[in-house]
Amino acid sequence: MLKFTPLLLALLWGLAMYRFSAWRTTRELAERSSELVDPKLAPVFKRLAQALDLPRVRVYLYEIEPVNGLASPDGKVYITRGFYDKFRLGQISAEEMASVIAHELGHVALGHSKRRMIDFSGQNALRTALAMILSRVLPGIGAYIATWVTGLLAAKLSRNDEYEADAYATALLIKAGIGTEPQKNLFKKLETLTGAHGASSPAWLLSHPKTAERIAAIESNEAKWV
Repeated sequence: MLKFTPLLLALLWGLAMYRFSAWRTTRELAERSSELVDPKLAPVFKRLAQALDLPRVRVYLYEIEPVNGLASPDGKVYITRGFYDKFRLGQISAEEMASVIAHELGHVALGHSKRRMIDFSGQNALRTALAMILSRVLPGIGAYIATWVTGLLAAKLSRNDEYEADAYATALLIKAGIGTEPQKNLFKKLETLTGAHGASSPAWLLSHPKTAERIAAIESNEAKWV
């Protein structure tokens, strides 16, 4: 029993850290956000709501400059001020903004926040176990290797979540009559919008799939569903 104690503690610590992080994130979002009300976006938000058989889709405006959309641990969907400003400047269409909302709704509907809590706790235990084993074989660097390996696993799981949310968004956009072109067009613009030009990290190190791979997956799903 004693030899499993570090793993159990790692699981509990990972769970506690995730819950604390989720609580802090939710509080930060609540303090710095308000519901987004824009008559130019209302029609596409209404189409998403109708496709989901909901009275409305609530979207919140998060007052930070980076271009991003996110789903909070409590199930709310957010667009950053930086993203919204791109829309107001005409760099993003209402339909493209709807594709972002559809993607974040996918994260909520598919329970990715809850899954991430389990994944995070499991990865923490795995890192502890690997560090214990590798440190015996490779003193001094075993812990670093364990951290690197679990980092690769975390990136892989994150990419899977993104593909799933993309697929959900594709299905929702088709059902709403918006189609997938806005979704694909936004991905083509994303590097310019975020300023992330020339990203050269290997795909297996990234938390999000590369643009070409995401578009290819969308087109594959579209071919099957349409």
